[in-house]
Amino acid sequence: MKKLPIPFVLSCLLFIALIQKKEITIFMVGDSTMADKPYKNGNPEKGWGQVFPLYFDEGVRIENHAVNGRSSKSFRDEGRWAVIRERIQPGDFVIIQFGHNDEKIQDTTRYAAADTDYQQNLIKYVEETLEKGGKPILATPIVRRRFNDRSVFYDTHEEYPRVVKEVAAMMDVPLVDLHKRTMELVKSYGEERSKNLFLHIEPGEYPSLSDGIVDDTHLSAVGAFRVCDLAIEEIRDQIPQLTNYLKE
Repeated sequence: MKKLPIPFVLSCLLFIALIQKKEITIFMVGDSTMADKPYKNGNPEKGWGQVFPLYFDEGVRIENHAVNGRSSKSFRDEGRWAVIRERIQPGDFVIIQFGHNDEKIQDTTRYAAADTDYQQNLIKYVEETLEKGGKPILATPIVRRRFNDRSVFYDTHEEYPRVVKEVAAMMDVPLVDLHKRTMELVKSYGEERSKNLFLHIEPGEYPSLSDGIVDDTHLSAVGAFRVCDLAIEEIRDQIPQLTNYLKE
């Protein structure tokens, strides 16, 4: 039997690999903790979705549509979801993370009660992604940095993370449990060191924040990378289809 030349065999293997690893888009849908932030004046605030593309090989397009201040309700009501829905192609992924602003009961434009409107909104995002042949991924909201007067961490999200988990299980879609992961992270860092993950800026440290700021919701660059590390760990565990696209 005649042997095939090595270059021909290698070319065939490369062709097969390219077929198996077709180009995809990952759409990111969420709030300020995920959103891209401007770099102007050395802005220290970053969303974890802003650094997410750095973890993937070529062939993956990341579209981060997350926006500050949006909830599962307002993101849809403003028509932002409709734009994304039209762009989803079969095989694309959609990461959906809300909760921080759904909790704001005094704001009727954003509030979505956990066990009713919030749950139904998540179900709609999942169903409409599936209708387009996309692959939905639900993510629980990251924690806020909160410690009581005894330096013990406490959570503020109440029932919202539970609802995300229940919808993911009910609809059999992957879950990225950032609530659990970031809670573990903040606890392990402790009250003082965990300030580095969020926006604790001294006066005069940045031109854009001349008076400084203490913000235990939004992420610093360090926090964005650490949360993204956790998201990638969850993806490796829960979503093997995406693992092939991650950098070594």
